[in-house]
Amino acid sequence: MNDLFLLLMLVATAGWITSAVTLRLQRLERRADRAERRLGLILDHLGIVEPEPAGLDGVRALLRDGRRIEAIKAYRGATGAGLAEAKSAVEALDVAL
Repeated sequence: MNDLFLLLMLVATAGWITSAVTLRLQRLERRADRAERRLGLILDHLGIVEPEPAGLDGVRALLRDGRRIEAIKAYRGATGAGLAEAKSAVEALDVAL
């Protein structure tokens, strides 16, 4: 009986910790998004254009050859972007080509 009670308490504690950490991460993500938006507004106001990351010529070459997945991998390697961000950026490059 005591073992079952301890196990239930352990599971409940783990669930509470997980939810607390998840909420904190969500708050931090929202703050980071707001900071990025503000930084974008400041850069726009000052007329500063963010330079293109190095290595995009290889990404464009892969797109011209019709190798979209390899282009996404190359973009991620060149920029450190996540999969979703890299996919949307490569699609935008593909449209521009």
